[in-house]
Amino acid sequence: MKELERREYLCEVRADENNYIEGRPIVYNSRTDLGFFDEVIESGALNETDLRDVRFLVNHDFSKIPLARSRRNNGHSTMQLFVDEEGLRIKAMLDVENNAEAKALYSAVQRSDISGMSFCFSVDDEEWDDLNSEHPTRRIKKIGSVVEVSAVTFPAYEATNIQARSKEALENARATLEKVKPAPVDTGEIELLKLKTKILGGK
Repeated sequence: MKELERREYLCEVRADENNYIEGRPIVYNSRTDLGFFDEVIESGALNETDLRDVRFLVNHDFSKIPLARSRRNNGHSTMQLFVDEEGLRIKAMLDVENNAEAKALYSAVQRSDISGMSFCFSVDDEEWDDLNSEHPTRRIKKIGSVVEVSAVTFPAYEATNIQARSKEALENARATLEKVKPAPVDTGEIELLKLKTKILGGK
């Protein structure tokens, strides 16, 4: 099981008259400042993503019953997932009659008190730009799985969780760069080798 990461975005979340909530938790090609680096989820990162079982929660509260769930995105699921050219869009049906928390969320979205979404995911492929700079860029090229999406009260504000994981990811990437970097070249040593070669070649 790969380590899961969370990202939160300020985005449009809508409630329609039929007890559905719609939103876009994943947006392609949108640069996000995570404090230690910028991050971009590239177009096509969801092409091979495992979306077989995705829960819909509020504020990532895993202790609560999911308000909706997508199982293989079939017609019987209470949440539908749509991967398109912009990223991932969701449409979740809330049971506002039998679930007080679903009713509260639906009301909060209608009032625009909830204005963001988040997702919990793993990364299968990434690239880094400008790792030697003070503020590099991480490009996520392939998302391995999405296990949960959430409506969030404070989008793009979960500083402690994101900052800690961001710093660790950046340090790991820089450590990898140091391993593959060629050793510094001693120019004096090269000149000495050239001179030796010239002398030996002249014999």
